Amino acid sequence: MAWELIWARAGNGGRADGVLLHMFYGSPKRMKHFAAMVLIGDGVMAMVQPKLDANAWKTGPKVWRDMMNGLAERPGLTRAIGAAQVLGGIWWALKQDEID
Repeated sequence: MAWELIWARAGNGGRADGVLLHMFYGSPKRMKHFAAMVLIGDGVMAMVQPKLDANAWKTGPKVWRDMMNGLAERPGLTRAIGAAQVLGGIWWALKQDEID
């Protein structure tokens, strides 16, 4: 019930609610696949536009914001972390069947 309210307030219609809930909670394998896609996509963004990617994550506790500020000031480090994310996401996606 709470998820329905959250999705409805986000501007999604009733049909989208069911589709999104099923997509994310319908299958653990699907959730893992989605997580791998997010890792890969965010890693690519970090490599292509490191400052923009770090600045996109600047919300949360002060420690986290400070860390993101540091990454925004160190594009080389941000790119290296992005490359590790891409490799980790690809590895995870390829190994899912073995892990499950």
